[in-house]
Amino acid sequence: MPDSPSAPFSHACLDWDAQGLPRSPLFDDVYFSNLDGLEETRYVFLANNELAQRFAALPDSGRLVIGETGFGTGLNFLCAWELFEQTAAPGAQLHFVSVEKYPLTAADMHRALALWPQLAGYAGQLLAQYQAIHPGFQRILLAEGRVVLTLLIGDALECLPQLDAQVDAWFLDGFSPAKNPQMWNATLYAELARLSAPDATLGTFSSAGFVRRGLIAAGFKMKRLPGLGKKWEVMQGRFIGSPQRAATPWFARPTFVPPLREALVIGAGLAGCASAASLAARGWQVTVLERHAEPAQEASGNPQGVLYLKLSAHGTALSRLIVAGFGHTRRRLERLNKGQDWDACGVLQLAFDAKEAARQARLAEAFPADLLVALDRQEAEAQAGVGLPGGGLFYPEGGWVHPPALCRAQLAHPAIRLLAHSEALHLTRVDGQWQAWAGDRLLASAPVVILAGAAEVRRFAQSAELPLKRIRGQITRLPQTAASAALRTVVCAEGYVAPARDGEHTLGASFDFSSDDLTPTSAEHQSNLSLLTEISTDLAARLHVDTLSAEQLQGRAAFRCTSPDYLPIVGPLADAAEFASRYAVLGKDARQIPQTPCPWLDGLYVNSGHGSRGLITAPLSGELLAAWLNDEPLPLPRDIAEACHPNRFLLRRVIRGQ
Repeated sequence: MPDSPSAPFSHACLDWDAQGLPRSPLFDDVYFSNLDGLEETRYVFLANNELAQRFAALPDSGRLVIGETGFGTGLNFLCAWELFEQTAAPGAQLHFVSVEKYPLTAADMHRALALWPQLAGYAGQLLAQYQAIHPGFQRILLAEGRVVLTLLIGDALECLPQLDAQVDAWFLDGFSPAKNPQMWNATLYAELARLSAPDATLGTFSSAGFVRRGLIAAGFKMKRLPGLGKKWEVMQGRFIGSPQRAATPWFARPTFVPPLREALVIGAGLAGCASAASLAARGWQVTVLERHAEPAQEASGNPQGVLYLKLSAHGTALSRLIVAGFGHTRRRLERLNKGQDWDACGVLQLAFDAKEAARQARLAEAFPADLLVALDRQEAEAQAGVGLPGGGLFYPEGGWVHPPALCRAQLAHPAIRLLAHSEALHLTRVDGQWQAWAGDRLLASAPVVILAGAAEVRRFAQSAELPLKRIRGQITRLPQTAASAALRTVVCAEGYVAPARDGEHTLGASFDFSSDDLTPTSAEHQSNLSLLTEISTDLAARLHVDTLSAEQLQGRAAFRCTSPDYLPIVGPLADAAEFASRYAVLGKDARQIPQTPCPWLDGLYVNSGHGSRGLITAPLSGELLAAWLNDEPLPLPRDIAEACHPNRFLLRRVIRGQ
């Protein structure tokens, strides 16, 4: 897989010439012209793709998708963004998808973009979000979501086959074919054709004959044009082949287009608030139904949650989702109040036994050091500020988050309306509108509904068969002491403890698979104190836990919601009975791909099953739903989106004859 941690990864290693311009020693090539890189970008990519006219022609809710090979310093992206802001309607959206095998470090990106002070307003916004950039798909939201940048960090020939998108204009800007022949080949051209919308355009610096012939063979009509400066010729192209957007019917995009961009979201936890925010950023009017008086009153209501990446060294779908989701959440947090709403204090995962130590050793070999680094006991204690039983893995970009603050920030959009004390009990669809009812009281209606109420989504007949399970968890709140203020990072073992927020440390969390009672218990407080002692006897002493009785302790309990494969359930819902009927042949031969369209429940979507990872997976899942609903590039590799799709469970049941 392209974003498997086993794939080699490194940042770009740059040389800087006498003029202060970046150069790649690996490819012995420049990132942009030392004469006038801006003019070349505007000529080769913007003008040759007719972007000024196309941006201006976009309707208020329209969008244009640009695909690029070679993000480099981001210069092309910034120029396209500038032109978009100057010419497009206020409600239009720009999607920019760019693949980059060797991303620049943040420091090199700052230095490179400082060369273009005329783009400083755009560069500053990009640089503020250019962090937690790791292998795989990385979604970056700019201009309040009006500009969406998706970076595919990895080899183009591995990443592009996993991209689900329709590209309107291509920037082919990898290093020159003579210096980077591994990329410029028939496999690349076939992927460009597969991803191209009808009449997609193309611009490239390259005028090499074999590149021109390869693109023509893939379905592009190519034309050589005069170049600029020392470049004699460049090329312009247009896709005249047949669109190739194929998918198995149960994972294909629904064709239903709502007459109005209006949606109901049921549930105002992390998943519901993220779903509402992603749609509102695209011009949708969203009504959020919440049964409590305020958002984030259940599992999303803990005072501190941890941005902790439980990864696999084997490139599993869950592990790759976590890396992508972590980066997305981490960038969103930059807009919150640091120190009060979140803190990038890092997360230390202790190697608490031999099995965990072996797992961590594999992870340290598989992932880059800017994501995680192995520390011995002395290094770990220096990082944490308290005594520890051993070393472990340190995640420098991790930390803690106050989930209610993230939820409130996501709801703070003028297009979002929160209806509190509104508990939807059943759904009906009348004249193309989904109606949410509380008994005989109509709460609200819209052509689109997103079910984001954790395991409560099973109360609705349309989603009753989703295999969601509730798991009770209890946290304990411990008053900070003068001595416990030394704790500088989140420390995890079987449980976790975080540096204090508002004078309290959060300690947790228990797992109870059988209880339906949300009253905090003394027994689970005592269990949490035992977890703390396992993490650090030093910190336990600093917190004077031996003087605290479990009856005196404060905390809260809530239900997590998880699926059998621990992946969230995100996407459009189908009619379960009709699905089983249409695809019954798979029970005899699972290799068949019937061409019968999937029986979608038009306009009905789900975002649930995030377990204890909601801080990492729910915000990106909101983007995934928005991409489904707006027919946009998916923010995740296609196989991960399918691994999270609700239809995976219906498909397994049909194949197994259940």
